[in-house]
Formats: sequence, C-alpha cells, structure tokens
Amino acid sequence: MAKSPTDQGNDDDARAMLLELRASIDNVDAALIYLLAERFKCTQKVGRLKAKHAMPPADPAREQQQVARLRALAKDAQLDPDFAEKLLAFIIKEVIRHHERAAEEHA
Repeated sequence: MAKSPTDQGNDDDARAMLLELRASIDNVDAALIYLLAERFKCTQKVGRLKAKHAMPPADPAREQQQVARLRALAKDAQLDPDFAEKLLAFIIKEVIRHHERAAEEHA
C-alpha cells in the first residue's frame, strides 16, 4: 500500500525529530563521560591522600551518605532512585579499586 503525501511528510518529520533527539542524547552522553572523568580525577586525588596518610580505601559511612543523597537527588530529578543507587555502586567500586591501587603504589 502506497503512502499518501501526508504520511510521507509525517515520516519525514518523525525522522528529523529522531535525528534531533539522538543528537541531544549524544551530547548528554559526551557530557556524562567528561563529568565522570572529572569525578575520577578528584577521587584519584583522594586515593593518593588516603594512601599517603594510611587511611583505608573504602569509607562505608561516606558511601551510605552518598547513596542517601543521590537517591534523593534522583527522586527530585524524576530518575529511578534504584537505578541511581546501582550506578553509584558501580562508580564507588571503581573508586575503591583506584584507592587500593594508590595504596599499593605508595607502599
């Protein structure tokens, strides 16, 4: 069945909108990567400081505070708090790995 000219126009509009939305997603993804890189630069400094002063790589009390804070932020931002907590757990695991490496290098 052939599309009417109106249907073709709607398809073209939908494709244009899809391209715009995907460009926005690409921009947000790039921002996330740069923000994560900046965050890890900061946490690596924390890791070196902890290593220098023989502090443990993990700080469970701080992690729990961060979980609570980010769950609240996620809720305010209309993002699933469980997703935010899982993402933070993944990030924290990587941060602790960096801190352990810093401690090994300092020893």
